[in-house]
Amino acid sequence: MGQETTNASDVRQDSTRYSVRSTLRVPGPVDRAFAVFTDRLADWWVKEYTWSGPQKLAKIGFEPGVGGMAYEIGPHGFRADWGRVLDWQPPRRLVFNWQIGPDRAPVPDPAQSSVVEARFAPQADGTTLVEVEHRDFDRHGEAAEGYREALTAGWHELLSRYAAAVESGDDED
Repeated sequence: MGQETTNASDVRQDSTRYSVRSTLRVPGPVDRAFAVFTDRLADWWVKEYTWSGPQKLAKIGFEPGVGGMAYEIGPHGFRADWGRVLDWQPPRRLVFNWQIGPDRAPVPDPAQSSVVEARFAPQADGTTLVEVEHRDFDRHGEAAEGYREALTAGWHELLSRYAAAVESGDDED
């Protein structure tokens, strides 16, 4: 569930040299859209994008609140933290460091990591506008532009799967 890609054409993207912004509308209220994004990451994150891989990933998620970690738990309980929550304003906004380098290695220094900001805005028709901006790729060094290009495609895939998870209507963890 949630691993199928749907409505891929509904994800709109624009980019600059060091950032990519993706927007889409999902059905339902803003609190549900935020909860699926933050509490049900395992339902839509591409498991091949994790360090544990699809067969060994036990859990992936966000610790709620400023200072919380974006993490995955893999085989034998091994935990890999791949980001830190910088701003947590449910159900409207989440900002976190992206502490994964272009070579997929952890980036322990937050000053050398890019930043992801997700905003959720209720719409008059009962849908939620979701905007995800991944910026500051220049902090990743010489590979910054290529990394931004790769993650432009990556975010398109992730958000297509996120839309499918929201549309599934399954609110169970």
